[in-house]
Amino acid sequence: MPYEKIGEGEPVCIADEVPFEIPESWEWVRLSFLGEIVGGGTPKTSDRESWANATIPWLTPADMKYVTGKYVSHGERAISEYGLEHSSAQLMPAGSILYSSRAPIGYIAISGNSICTNQGFKSLVPVIPDLNDYLYYCLITLTPSIQARASGTTFKEISRTEFGKTLIPIPPLKEQKRIVTKIEDAMPGVEQYSERANTLTRLNHDFPDSLKKSILQWAVQGKLVPQDPNDEPASVLLERIRAEKGHLIRKGKIKRDKHESVIFRRDNSYYEKVDGIERCIDAEIPFDVPESWSWSRIGAMFLLQAGKNIKGSEICDHSFPGSVPCYGGNGIRGYVGIANRDGDYPIIGRQGALCGNVNRASGTFYATEHAVCVETFSATNVSWACVFLEALNLNQYATATAQPGLAVSKINTVLIPIPPIDEQQRIVDRLYGLIKQIEKL
Repeated sequence: MPYEKIGEGEPVCIADEVPFEIPESWEWVRLSFLGEIVGGGTPKTSDRESWANATIPWLTPADMKYVTGKYVSHGERAISEYGLEHSSAQLMPAGSILYSSRAPIGYIAISGNSICTNQGFKSLVPVIPDLNDYLYYCLITLTPSIQARASGTTFKEISRTEFGKTLIPIPPLKEQKRIVTKIEDAMPGVEQYSERANTLTRLNHDFPDSLKKSILQWAVQGKLVPQDPNDEPASVLLERIRAEKGHLIRKGKIKRDKHESVIFRRDNSYYEKVDGIERCIDAEIPFDVPESWSWSRIGAMFLLQAGKNIKGSEICDHSFPGSVPCYGGNGIRGYVGIANRDGDYPIIGRQGALCGNVNRASGTFYATEHAVCVETFSATNVSWACVFLEALNLNQYATATAQPGLAVSKINTVLIPIPPIDEQQRIVDRLYGLIKQIEKL
C-alpha cells in the first residue's frame, strides 16, 4: 500500500489517490517534490519601459496554441529587463516545463531557452534537468485528472498548490530515457494513425452529403434513369412553354422578355438566338445531355418574380388563425395574416450567405422581397424543378459583398438542362428513393 509522510507527521495511506499500480522499482511522488513550481506575471500594459526594447521571450496560453512539437522558444511578445524586475514574471531556464493552468488548462511544452510566462501558467523547473522529457509526456497523460481538480467560476484554473499535489509515477532515470525513446520512436506512427483516423471521421461525416451531391449530378446529366424513346422530347416542351407565355403576354398577365433566348441544336452544336441574332454557345455548355434533352436559360424555362417587402413587426413566430407561412431568403421566416401567392412554387433565396438555396412553397403563402418565386409552365414537374435548381448551386452567382445577394436578372441567364416531362418524374422518383436509403446510413 502506498503511504505519504509530510514533515514530522505520521505516514498516511494514499491508496485512494493512486490511479494505477506501478513496478516495484518505481515510486509515486508529488510534482512539487521534483522541482520548483513557478507562476507567471504580466507587466502593466501602460508601463512603456516594460515593453520597450523587449528581448526576453514572454508566453501567454494563447501562444501555446501554435506550438508544434515539444519545445517552445518565444511567444508573440517579449518583455524588457525592467518589465521582469517590476512584475511577478520569473525568468526560467531552458528545459523548464511550461504548463498552461487556465484558458485552457493543459497546453504543455519544454522551454528551449530562458523564458518568462504570464500568470496563465504553472510551470516546473526540475531539480534534475534530465527529468524534463519524461515529465513532459507524463503530464500530457495526466492532464484530464489535473483539469478535474481545477476550480473557479468565471474560468477554471489549477492553483499552484493543486498542481504541485499531482502524483507522478517515477521510474529509474535510465528507464525514463528508454520510455521517452520508445514514445518518440512511436510518435510518427501515432501521428499518421491520428491523421488517418481524422480523415476517416471526416469521410464518415461528409459521406451522406457527398453521395447525395454525386447522385444529384448524375440526375442533372441524364445518367440516373434510362431514357425512353417514346418520351416527348424536351424541345417540344419548351415550344409549348413559349406558346403558353406568349398567350399570357397577349392577355397582359406577364411582361414580354425583351431579350428572349431560344437555344437549339444544329450540326451537332448548340446555338442561341437572342434579338434575332444567332451565335454558337458550345463553349458555355458544361456537359453533354441525352438526345431527348434540351438546354435552356432559366428565364426562358420559368418565370421568376421576387416577393414584396413586409415589416418585421407583422411577422409572428407562431401560426395563428387565418395566418399563412411567410417565406424569406432561407425558407419560412414566420407567419403573417395576408398572402401574396397561391400555388406550388420552387423558392430561391436571394439574400444572405445562403442565397441560392431552394425551398418549396405550396398553397397560400407570403413571399418577401428576399424570396424569388419560380413559376412553372406546361405541366413542368415542380419537384423536378426544385431538384435541378438546387443542383445548379446558384450561390456561385451571388455578388461578393458583406451581404451576398442574387439578382433575378442574373439567375435568369443561368443555363439549365431540361429532360422530357415523363423523365422528370422518373428522375424525381428515383432520386427521392435513393435519398431515403442514404438517410438510413
